Amino acid sequence: MEPVAGAARHAGVDAALAVADAIMYEGYLLYPYRRSAGKNRVRWQFGVLAPPAWARAHGLVDELVAGSAESWWQQTECLVEPADGMSVRVRVRFLQLQRRTVQRRLPDGGYEPVDELSADGRTEFSFDEAVPEEYDIDVPADGECVTPLAVPGGWAAHSLDGAGRIVRERWPVQLRVTASMSRCAAPFRLARLRLRIENTDVSTPPDASREDALRRSLIATHSLITVDGGRFVSLLDPPAWAAAAVGSCRNVHTFPVLAGEPATEDVVLSSPIILYDHPRVAPESPGDLHDATEIDEILSLRTLTLTDAEKREARATDPRAAAILDRVETMPPAVLAGLHGTIRERGPEGETVVVAGTRLGAGSRLRLRPRKRGTDAHDLFLDGRTARVEEVLVDVDGSRFLAVTVDDDPGAELHQWYGRLRHFRPDEVEPLDASQ
Repeated sequence: MEPVAGAARHAGVDAALAVADAIMYEGYLLYPYRRSAGKNRVRWQFGVLAPPAWARAHGLVDELVAGSAESWWQQTECLVEPADGMSVRVRVRFLQLQRRTVQRRLPDGGYEPVDELSADGRTEFSFDEAVPEEYDIDVPADGECVTPLAVPGGWAAHSLDGAGRIVRERWPVQLRVTASMSRCAAPFRLARLRLRIENTDVSTPPDASREDALRRSLIATHSLITVDGGRFVSLLDPPAWAAAAVGSCRNVHTFPVLAGEPATEDVVLSSPIILYDHPRVAPESPGDLHDATEIDEILSLRTLTLTDAEKREARATDPRAAAILDRVETMPPAVLAGLHGTIRERGPEGETVVVAGTRLGAGSRLRLRPRKRGTDAHDLFLDGRTARVEEVLVDVDGSRFLAVTVDDDPGAELHQWYGRLRHFRPDEVEPLDASQ
């Protein structure tokens, strides 16, 4: 085991880090980025591995509950097609709670904690922050390794122009990482990688408050797993010969997907938030807003509408909130305009795609058959409706989509005019002949 700072880097990890960082800070601080906002009073919602005695006392041991539920452990199981000389490395990542306390200087030279303090031309609030922690572990090609980790606490003070100081304190965190590789019964060479991450703290009593338990918890726990000399099997879209092995994988409070550049199979991101294979942060996004389920344009515009008083409170709440405000307020118009929506690539004029033996392009007629799962709920209401293809588009992942207008839609001409079309995959449509 070694901290990432001294570890050799895997090329595929860099491509996956933007998404992994978004996972790490998802929900860290939400719009309107003020401490007084109700949504920012109950924090740390994803990937929390709490002290085991506290978790058991609060009934947080349900293995079937998804990632937002707090537990004291999580388990990843994924599949690898091994090769001779293969090496596997796990990067465990999480946040360690850091309590920021504002203290006022007393006449006798001592200090007392206060809720807020004005100094250096600005106001500072007491608020919880977090420090990222990362550790790399090499996994044996066959067998099991158990790695205990002790993350130290810390204490530091920053003077506020003689009026007081900011004290930042962290508490030690204890964890254990168990990684193993074992062979799977399959027609071809296949191995199962199991990764179990546990909080092993014994200092937190069962009756502690959640606030105190979080001091010694792992927050937003996730892992990046890399392989050299082998390749991972997608659990979402496995080859038929590996389907049985995929079905026997047991993932608890986390789920692994292929990560890194599209079409690569050497990096897996195991996240408490379920993702699709090869997730990406849109290249137009100028920076993290700590809410990857929202739309950057909407959040940026909302942030610009905050009053001066609200912005002062947000800046006093957390340095990350201040950075978001600075970025949004200085965002060039062209960057903001780029957030409105982007087509990665238009197919060349006359672009077509073959569906059920029929070549479809602009002007083709078809019947909509949206998938029952994994699709926009609104599209389900269009099942069986007929439509016209307006153009063929290429998505960020290189997948082709049919941009269509729906027959009998009274707003079809308006949609054509400003390009607000409905997009369907080729496997979600049925070609129609000219008479239909």
